[in-house]
Amino acid sequence: MKKIGVLTSGGDAPGMNAAIRSVVRCAICKGLEVAGIFRGYEGLIQADIKPLNHRSVSNILSRGGTILKTSRSEAFMTEEGQRRAVEVIKTNRIDGLVIIGGNGSYAGALALSKKWLIPCVGIPGTIDNDVNCTDFTIGSDTALDTALGAIDKIRDTITSLERIFIVEVMGRQCGYIALNVALAAGAEQVLIPERAYDISQMCQEITEGYIRGKASWLIIVAEGVIKAHELGEKITQCTELETRHVVLGHIQRGGSPTSKDRILATTLGAEAVNALIKGESGVAIGIEGEEIRIAPLEEAITKKVLKTERIYNLIKTMS
Repeated sequence: MKKIGVLTSGGDAPGMNAAIRSVVRCAICKGLEVAGIFRGYEGLIQADIKPLNHRSVSNILSRGGTILKTSRSEAFMTEEGQRRAVEVIKTNRIDGLVIIGGNGSYAGALALSKKWLIPCVGIPGTIDNDVNCTDFTIGSDTALDTALGAIDKIRDTITSLERIFIVEVMGRQCGYIALNVALAAGAEQVLIPERAYDISQMCQEITEGYIRGKASWLIIVAEGVIKAHELGEKITQCTELETRHVVLGHIQRGGSPTSKDRILATTLGAEAVNALIKGESGVAIGIEGEEIRIAPLEEAITKKVLKTERIYNLIKTMS
């Protein structure tokens, strides 16, 4: 192992730069060269590659996004695209790859390692925390803090104007952000993909609360369940109470990473380099409890089961 490549793929997440920095500096410390692959798998196919050194990653620890840029590549999903990527890897004399991203990125790493025999190690980078074989993913803690900060400000308006407010957060298939931010923000209701919901029951609870004198109501909804404006229209029709909605959108992806995400990213980046040096391939680096876990990519890309019962019941108890 003389030269490794590093890329970020899929949606950006705060802390990706910290992971890149860790990979580069740990690799250099071990006597390896590092190639930065820009714009994910698409950049790999297009040979958008530049050497990275110690100075290349200076002052990026606190920056959100990814200096390597990122994208989603339809071309890489084809055999022709993968063959071209492998040619680029060999032409650039890259001996192994560190791939930072979510499930889609891991699927690409699995194809390269198993089908094309390119040594690959994955690092979980996604705000949704939906990657298996790790308790936390890079960016998830920052996304929660960002969403909570916005909701705290919205709460001031909710209580001042005495309204029902629906806040839509990210999470097409995973309710991690919605569930946890609902508890932290003191929301009365949360809708997530993992649980069925009953709008009629919700409207009944809102109406009963209004009769008791409860003048404001906060509902957190994951984007994959129902759009906030649609939910608001249904609640207004059912309760005849004024409803407003806010979509937080991509602000949840941005911002300076929290200390937890910086530490996680730095730790996993170093472990990924060590894994490649030791000859590991087709694996993902994660953390469970206080321990580093190295798991096969086949296991890491299986659907993560979000345990909802305890937090969901606590939200209902506190409402």
